[in-house]
Amino acid sequence: MVARLIDEDPEQAYAYSRIALRLASRVAAVREAAGFAAYANQKYAEAIAEFRAAKRMTGSVELWPVIADCERGLGRPERALAMAGEPEVQKLDKAGQVEMRLVAAGARRDMDQLDAAIVTLQSPELASNSVQPWTARLRYAYADALLAAGREDEAREWFAKTLEADKEGATDASDRLAELDGVEFVDASADDADVDADVDGDTDVEDEFDDEDEDEDDDDPEVVAAERASDQAEYYDEDDDEYEGDVAADVDVTDEIVVLDEDDDRQDDGRREAGVRDDG
Repeated sequence: MVARLIDEDPEQAYAYSRIALRLASRVAAVREAAGFAAYANQKYAEAIAEFRAAKRMTGSVELWPVIADCERGLGRPERALAMAGEPEVQKLDKAGQVEMRLVAAGARRDMDQLDAAIVTLQSPELASNSVQPWTARLRYAYADALLAAGREDEAREWFAKTLEADKEGATDASDRLAELDGVEFVDASADDADVDADVDGDTDVEDEFDDEDEDEDDDDPEVVAAERASDQAEYYDEDDDEYEGDVAADVDVTDEIVVLDEDDDRQDDGRREAGVRDDG
């Protein structure tokens, strides 16, 4: 469970590791897992204690580089450098030795010894054209050290070499390379938001024109008269004998009535439906 959660949820992994310690503290694998969970949560003192316990139980030196890196995390780069010179390093496999070299270079940088860090990373593994599991990280550390020392052209070359070896995207070499080349990435979502804003702006402008057209229509006497006639028709009640229209004062609406039939009764009905009383 600790191994499954340590990348996605290190705090939860740490909580599980403490439970495992209470249940099986004499198991080396449990102590090692607890050490990595503490390391992932930057609890370096706890991590060192667990790693050393696992080392005593197994007699293996494979945890030596990560113990040295915990010393760096505690602000003690000198101890990490001292561990890089211990006999245990010679017992490490190739991957462990490369890891120890990375830790030593990091300790040099912690002490503001950039040139020494660059020299520390210069090794047969760095110069090799073959791609190994550690190749991308080693090249990346070297490129980053070169850039920190102000050697941008060389740094760019090594970031490019890192990108060639980093098939799984373990580093951000592509971003660093683009930054050196002056390439700026545009956020597509931000562009869409700007476009939407422009569209909304155009709509607002159109609305303003529509409002102006409406204002112009309001000044038209014919439009005003027609609206008044419509209002009169809307509120007309055939059963209301007290209704008196005032339409004739503005416009002769009878001119707008279409005679559907010459029959007087139907014509009167049409007039009443139009909202005009026959006072004659």
